[in-house]
Amino acid sequence: MCCYLDSNNFADPYSKFDALIAIGAKDELIAQAGNAFDKLEGFRKKHPGWFTGFFGYDLKNETENLSSAHNDYLQFPDLYFFVPEHLIIIKGNEVEIIADDPSKIFESIQQQTLNLPDDRPITKVNLQSRISKTAYLNTVEKIKTHIKQGDIYVTNFCQEFFAENVAIDPLAVFLKLNEISPNPFTAFFKYNDNYILCASPERFLAKRGEKLISQPIKGTAKRGKDFDEDELIKRQLRNHAKELQENVMIVDLVRNDLTRSAEAGTVKIEELFGIYSFTQVHQMISTVICELNKGIRAVQAIKNSFPMGSMTGAPKISSMQLMEQYEHSRRGVYSGVIGYFGPDNDFDFNVVIRTLLYNKSSEYLSFHVGSAITYHADPEKEYEECLLKAKAILEVLGQEISSSPSQR
Repeated sequence: MCCYLDSNNFADPYSKFDALIAIGAKDELIAQAGNAFDKLEGFRKKHPGWFTGFFGYDLKNETENLSSAHNDYLQFPDLYFFVPEHLIIIKGNEVEIIADDPSKIFESIQQQTLNLPDDRPITKVNLQSRISKTAYLNTVEKIKTHIKQGDIYVTNFCQEFFAENVAIDPLAVFLKLNEISPNPFTAFFKYNDNYILCASPERFLAKRGEKLISQPIKGTAKRGKDFDEDELIKRQLRNHAKELQENVMIVDLVRNDLTRSAEAGTVKIEELFGIYSFTQVHQMISTVICELNKGIRAVQAIKNSFPMGSMTGAPKISSMQLMEQYEHSRRGVYSGVIGYFGPDNDFDFNVVIRTLLYNKSSEYLSFHVGSAITYHADPEKEYEECLLKAKAILEVLGQEISSSPSQR
């Protein structure tokens, strides 16, 4: 087992390290939706120190009365955490090694010869879309009908791109993805023969002392060709009515989620409509904070807000029900979270987006992209936004996407 978390040197007042590397499993927890959070509570009591892991999106079926009927081609568990045998934390020029014999680990690292993947081309991948562009556009119109009827206000509609019978070098692909799209919540996670290659820019939830922090992203724009065009695009994003509408609706949803864990009257918006630039895109990010209710444990606080509102919609339950109806794939780890718990009982989890998922045993490769559908959504522009979000992954794989979904 292995977990690598990398901030890629982004300035973040809530980050505790530049990188974390967790290797080997002293103990592990594998759970499916049903009583997964209760099992995690017990695991946390047993292991109050460091451990890392992930929550899959289908834990929604435990937090709410929901279900998932789509086929699962990747075979990740709904929840997995492990207590590492060796933990390395890097911050600036300081390296902390947490292990039974840190000096021995340090000596072993010094003696290692790095055998990084060379610059050979990534294995050719024949990507397909699970849903055709025409079907996607028609589905967006159907979703807008639900919005007009008042069933929902906004939802996050996702589509899958996949490849079968493909053998890739997960480390080579991850390193290339992180080179092309370095983001503040990047993660490489190996669970047996399953890999998560994640270039996420979004924080789901962090705990710092008695403070909870959530930073939903809603609002995406392409990068410009030069500084002047970049500044123009950023101004347009900051003043775009639909993007502002998306963001504020999800901020309200996140505020409501945090209220379930907060001391009364402490939920606040620390930043609204912040524009942040990444290598591939500009994003609109808001920050919502609160003081944790003294009667709420850390795991319960996560459960109270899961899944991330930016990946569901509002109202949350109705949106998730409709997306189960209209999406063509099980999201699995996508829309879930990856992160850690620390010995001070703090935690930090990203949102699993801009991510490749790979099952080495079955040779199945997959990634999802989605966008927010509102009353004012233009189906063509939403499809273009999905491809914009997929740009880095497509570049890594050197592929175009077939518009014809495979028949299953």
